[in-house]
Amino acid sequence: MSVLSTMVFADISGSTSLYEALGNERAAQAVTQVTQWIGDTIEGHGGRLVKKLGDGVLGVFGDAASAVSAMANLQRQHQARQNRWPHPLHMDIRVGVASGDVVEVEGDCYGDAVNVASRLCERAGPAEIWVTETAVLLAGESADVRYRKLGMMEIRGKAELLTLYQVEWREDEAPDSLTTQAALASSFTPVDSILGQIEFSWHGVNHTFTSSDAPVQVGRSEHAQLCVNDPRVSRLHARIDWRNSGFVLTDMSSFGTWVRFDGSASPVRLRRDACILHGTGQIALGVSFTEPSAPVVSFQVTGTSMHLR
Repeated sequence: MSVLSTMVFADISGSTSLYEALGNERAAQAVTQVTQWIGDTIEGHGGRLVKKLGDGVLGVFGDAASAVSAMANLQRQHQARQNRWPHPLHMDIRVGVASGDVVEVEGDCYGDAVNVASRLCERAGPAEIWVTETAVLLAGESADVRYRKLGMMEIRGKAELLTLYQVEWREDEAPDSLTTQAALASSFTPVDSILGQIEFSWHGVNHTFTSSDAPVQVGRSEHAQLCVNDPRVSRLHARIDWRNSGFVLTDMSSFGTWVRFDGSASPVRLRRDACILHGTGQIALGVSFTEPSAPVVSFQVTGTSMHLR
């Protein structure tokens, strides 16, 4: 019999570089300790540890509110723990959360929510929590959790696009850039004024987006607002968010993104990381600027109040 449940899938981001830095034995010990701690945290917040998969952990909760709150607390506690660790031991956790009918067989869990939680975890960046709209609506309003709408995205194995949200768990996050639960029932986000504008140019075609259009998805998929049709570009390669009066580019790809600002000597390489876009420059998707045929998108940002140092 299936039961409405909320699945969480958490894994360690950057474990490959950890093995390179520490060696197999020490890195395996560090990863094991963190995955054990993730499992203990799930159970400490009323969930059940289903299983561990290498550097990943699958858990199940009876209600979405407990699941989202547990994962937000997990990220806060992990950040505090990492501040006390030497730099070689630093490792981020990324999380996917999905609600739906789940069948439990001999302690294991099966169902669409299990698969979606795993896919969201794959797509999330370091220290991010991605949540389906169903889970957000079931979770309801919470004093310690806010959500940022990511928009509709393709998820591997799903025929239809899913509306996704990101949990902002950092306590110092600016509230005016986030979405409260009460606004989630509407597919439109009210905007008092246009605060910024970004223009992209790809093969002579210009695309302009304002702060109210964010998030803007960049990729090979026909569903991406900025479609770059090149085989080296991931289907959903990057995301442009409007945060704290500026445009932020987050790499979500398999092979990385390079950003070169006009006047700067060297490009910024992003691998599941983010940077602020300002002024004018170019973005190379999938391969670096050193490749003559690299798919390169030019950008120009105007009207932001972002102060850079």
